[in-house]
Amino acid sequence: MRRLFLAPLLALVLLSGCKDNCRQLAEQLCDCAANTNDRNNCLQGVAQRAANSNVTSADNQYCGSLINGCDCHTVGTVQGKYACGLARTPLP
Repeated sequence: MRRLFLAPLLALVLLSGCKDNCRQLAEQLCDCAANTNDRNNCLQGVAQRAANSNVTSADNQYCGSLINGCDCHTVGTVQGKYACGLARTPLP
């Protein structure tokens, strides 16, 4: 019985290491959802978009720089949107 529980958990841990920074950031934002259903729908959408996109190394680096600063408690604020990559400063 214990093996049945540990096998999917191990697979999840191993697969999580293969995700690029942008997918990790998007999944982190999904964790901010109001309820489990919204979170699961968000994660499903992220997975679908990740399968159909090509993340450049510049995008991956940018997303990586945002992961630690993105916080569910502040994502509703202007500063939080910038910190999570939901808003970008305008180009000069």
